[in-house]
Amino acid sequence: MRTALLLSTFLVTISSVFAQPTLFKTDADIEVGAKRYAEYSALLEGKKVAITGNHTSMIDSVHLVDWLLDKEVDIVKVFAPEHGFRGKADAGEKVESGKDLKTGLPIVSLYGSHKKPSAEDLMGVDIMVFDIQDVGARFYTYISTMTYVMEACAEQGIPVVILDRPNPNGFYTDGPMLKEEFKSFVGMHPIPVVHGMTVGELAQMINGEKWMEGGVQCEISVVTCGNYSKSDIYVLPVKPSPNLPNMNAILLYPSLCFFEGTDFSVGRGTDHPFEMFGHPNMGMGSFMFVPKSTDGAKHPKHEGVPCLGWDLTEIGGKRVQEKQTLILDWMINAYRDFPLKEKFFLSNGFFDKLAGTDELRLQIQSGMSADEIRDSWKSGLLEFKERRKAYLLYN
Repeated sequence: MRTALLLSTFLVTISSVFAQPTLFKTDADIEVGAKRYAEYSALLEGKKVAITGNHTSMIDSVHLVDWLLDKEVDIVKVFAPEHGFRGKADAGEKVESGKDLKTGLPIVSLYGSHKKPSAEDLMGVDIMVFDIQDVGARFYTYISTMTYVMEACAEQGIPVVILDRPNPNGFYTDGPMLKEEFKSFVGMHPIPVVHGMTVGELAQMINGEKWMEGGVQCEISVVTCGNYSKSDIYVLPVKPSPNLPNMNAILLYPSLCFFEGTDFSVGRGTDHPFEMFGHPNMGMGSFMFVPKSTDGAKHPKHEGVPCLGWDLTEIGGKRVQEKQTLILDWMINAYRDFPLKEKFFLSNGFFDKLAGTDELRLQIQSGMSADEIRDSWKSGLLEFKERRKAYLLYN
């Protein structure tokens, strides 16, 4: 019932925002990898199984852990990424390890200072299953967690099964390529911001290109999605993290997340995070919002202070769908109109980590247009698209 209500909310959002709802696909149209049990049941038979998952690891209305336990799969441990196993923690908030209240299974948190499973964590595990819904942006940290899980399993000789899920932003590829010196947990690999790959495809590329520490390679099996192609825009049945509550926010996230490296708010602490942006000292824009402490945004930027800016709830996602690119104009115009240029970008360098390079910041500061900036990405994107061909699993 809960899943049906969430899906209904997502579809209402779509019908009010997009002119071509027929381009969108749901779980009624696409069979996620987790649901295709016949494709991977033999891999788990007689094995002690660990699950890397969270609240998105759903098969219809049933969590993957409960679903596999009902099939008498011997699950011994659960690993959880940022936001925790139930997905309620704030971005960057420390998530403690513990036990799943429903099943009693031990949960190992893979966030904070413990991002990678240790040899002790993996003791007694025969095989790892990874099943988390990604949103297709390099700085969304679930793919960083997947990398560390694969790396740890490779070091311990443990095979990994990737239960693939569609990429809701998989219909385009755009953005600057990550440079090695800007590698971090919000960008671990030399890929563009919007990479256009599913987690299964990306896992194959990470493995095949030897991008893990020391060039280790993991034994992986990818269980693909049924009836999915890159042109589909997949409607997530549950929100992938607390501050991506609907499809409009998910489509806007790759473009608006850059504001997290500035002094601007993207609406964390409101009912529409990642569907707006603004600042207390902004003289432009006609939309006012006040960030407040909420679940998943306990201390949002500019908490309790009125911010003036732009509301993208009605037009933002539609523009991404039409252009099939990152929308840079919002950032460029905000910087141009901001009165305190020296305070626009945060001094901690987070903007450069999100961009994977310092070039984007310097281009914005120099007054380059969106088209000029995008032209500078062309050669890197062409090289990446050619390189990734060997790892693609869908049309």
